[in-house]
Amino acid sequence: MEFKDLNPILHNELRLKIMAALDSLDDADFVYLKGLTKATSGNLSVQLTNLQDAGYIKVSTSGAGRGSHTVCRITPKGSTALQDYQKALMSYFSKN
Repeated sequence: MEFKDLNPILHNELRLKIMAALDSLDDADFVYLKGLTKATSGNLSVQLTNLQDAGYIKVSTSGAGRGSHTVCRITPKGSTALQDYQKALMSYFSKN
């Protein structure tokens, strides 16, 4: 049996929820992701920044202040990283 390394960026519950949601959607706004993940605004913002810094998502903001609108979209790099993470995680349950 061989255990593959798990991506430390994706091996976080909130970041994994965000990535799984974005992988199944064209895009999602901040308010939707906040409700879906039940995260606080501050924590969600930090985790979106971490994912964006890794190149896994693209975050676009329009407007300013309270009227701003933030939309997130998974990148091809993020989609590949998520697929690789799924494969690595499944290696922990392999019967080989």
